[in-house]
Amino acid sequence: MPLYSQWMNVSMSRLTNPVLSAITGCTLFFALNAQTPVQKTAAPADGRAPAPVRDISGTWQPESALAGIGPNGARDMPADGKHEPPYTAYGLELFKRNRPSNGTTEVAPAEENDPSHQCDPQGFPRENLFELRTTQIVQNPLETIILYTYGRIFRVVWTDGRDLPKDPDPRWFGYSVGKWKDDYTFVVETNGTDDRTWLDNAGRPHSDELRVEEIFHRVDRDRLAISVTIDDPKVYSKPWAAMNQLPMKRMPPTFDIPEMMCSPSELAEYNRRHAVKAGQAPAKK
Repeated sequence: MPLYSQWMNVSMSRLTNPVLSAITGCTLFFALNAQTPVQKTAAPADGRAPAPVRDISGTWQPESALAGIGPNGARDMPADGKHEPPYTAYGLELFKRNRPSNGTTEVAPAEENDPSHQCDPQGFPRENLFELRTTQIVQNPLETIILYTYGRIFRVVWTDGRDLPKDPDPRWFGYSVGKWKDDYTFVVETNGTDDRTWLDNAGRPHSDELRVEEIFHRVDRDRLAISVTIDDPKVYSKPWAAMNQLPMKRMPPTFDIPEMMCSPSELAEYNRRHAVKAGQAPAKK
């Protein structure tokens, strides 16, 4: 039984995160002081409401409830014996050091070494590739903020024209910059991620040279497609698609986003009861 199960009992508390409040206030300020955008839209052929121009803001969640969970690895590169990323010799060595509790190399829960199961941040791009649930996107002229359900994490994607840092200090979620490829396609580049994190729930590794490309394509008013490409020449011989156009649907603005947090005390109790080595009986309640 995978260790992340303890977080599936989600508390439906109201969203009162002070960070979100500050972001919302900042967004309103810029909205009031920015020039009025051109009201140009793309009209879909299927009769759906058209997409607004250069706008991916809103509350989104996968069209299929299970599509963003990724228990056995990245959505389009699952660890199922049929898919495997193109490891370099060094990358394969790194992968063999990881002991996930899911996928083709899974071990008993008490023997796994997933850093996120110690309540470390799961990092990026794993935040997109495991437990991607309801996601809120807020835009202003300087930045795009992405708020995730899982871990109550937020990311900042700078849109003020800056470049990615050349030699960044590592961060759990790296450094991100974004540009509009066209009126409906927003492209994000990320580097500087902490190589202690895994790419996905199957234990795929990465190095300090990891570069991630995300593509957010606004299909129409109510649909958004997200793609994620991994590029890490130390660990993989060529770039590979971890997520290819995951369909997301727009939720009402009043949608109440639930909490999913890693609680050290709850994790310790879960491990006491369930995280036993293979062949041992779990502790009694």
